[in-house]
Amino acid sequence: MPGPGVGVGAIAIDNERLLMIRRGHGPAAGEWSIPGGRVEAGETLAEAVVRELEEETGLEGVCGEFVGWDERIGEEFHFVLLAFKVTLLEVNEPVAGDDAAEAAWVPLADVADRQLVDGLAEFLHDNGILEVIA
Repeated sequence: MPGPGVGVGAIAIDNERLLMIRRGHGPAAGEWSIPGGRVEAGETLAEAVVRELEEETGLEGVCGEFVGWDERIGEEFHFVLLAFKVTLLEVNEPVAGDDAAEAAWVPLADVADRQLVDGLAEFLHDNGILEVIA
């Protein structure tokens, strides 16, 4: 297994809706998550958040405050994930791109009803984004 990789996530909320993508590839293909991905060499965390947001949703934003971290370890991967709030320059309908199969604004009350990547509902609840996860 390679050493730990660093990933970022973008948390965009507008009008009680969370910006989400459905993964198109990898171990979580078909599952819903927040936009995000690996930090590239020489890239700051804020640059990675803004890049991944644009690549996966077509939306431009500014990286804001740090929300929290999570860690995912599997047989063939180890990721340390850092999530940040983002402020969108314009709130538009997202367009899925890069490795996202779908992108959508999901009402906060409906997020936990989606097929989410492991641990996302708990992470969002623990960090004050979702009130209820069951």
